[in-house]
Amino acid sequence: MDGEPSFLPPRRATHSWPNADWYGRTLHFGIREFGMGAILNGITLHGLTRTYGGTFLVFSDYMRASVRLAALMRIPTTFVWTHDSVGLGEDGPTHQPIEHIATLRAIPGLDVVRPADANETTAAWKAILETTDRPSAIILSRQNLPVLEGTSAEGVAKGAYVLAGDGEADVVIVATGSEVAVALEAREVLAAEGINARVVSMPSRERFERQDAEYRESVLPSALKARVTVEAGSRLGWTEIAGDAGRTVSIDHFGESADGGLLLKKYGFTADNVAAKARESLAAAK
Repeated sequence: MDGEPSFLPPRRATHSWPNADWYGRTLHFGIREFGMGAILNGITLHGLTRTYGGTFLVFSDYMRASVRLAALMRIPTTFVWTHDSVGLGEDGPTHQPIEHIATLRAIPGLDVVRPADANETTAAWKAILETTDRPSAIILSRQNLPVLEGTSAEGVAKGAYVLAGDGEADVVIVATGSEVAVALEAREVLAAEGINARVVSMPSRERFERQDAEYRESVLPSALKARVTVEAGSRLGWTEIAGDAGRTVSIDHFGESADGGLLLKKYGFTADNVAAKARESLAAAK
């Protein structure tokens, strides 16, 4: 944290942090992901302090036992995971998470939050700080993202909301994180063809599933069978949102070492491809 000292003995020859002292709020864990998660849980259990720790999303694999224990104990540890897709680029498939978001969503009692822009991130952080009975994961991209118009702090806290296309819709596009901007672009492509698309930002499926049936129906009408889901990761779990006539834009293979933008385009995370999937879903729904 900017301006905050490190928790280390006062400056010695063994380290290079000139502002280190016994009251520092920044802990340097090194490449010790499980240890970091376990220590965060311990500080949380002690009380008085809300903890968070960060690393690449792909390394959540190393942390899984500590994340699972936080969920089992129902304590509000926050896990910050970045570099959330093949969009991280040249580091290649070893560092590009594919199945990780889906497997984290499988942990009972863990809120997985993937915000779409800076405003959703701020709203997500506020909602996380207001949550005291469960751990949360906030999942962030490496690449720069546009700030979107119409985002809703209340909608983020509820897990999903209608970002664009409030009225009657022909098709709904559900997206998370960096793919929400792509969904909005696809909506414009479809609008030029006379197709009215609703865009739903769904930063947290767990939060959305805790809302009452009336709210969930207002966001995803059960009668609207033409659906497309868009997330740069495994399709596991998205077919239940898409339904029988729906389509998923996802990745079910490992990535490659190349520019992140090039990979996202190659794997279909473009407005044109999302629009094409929407047309397919419309035809299937009929």
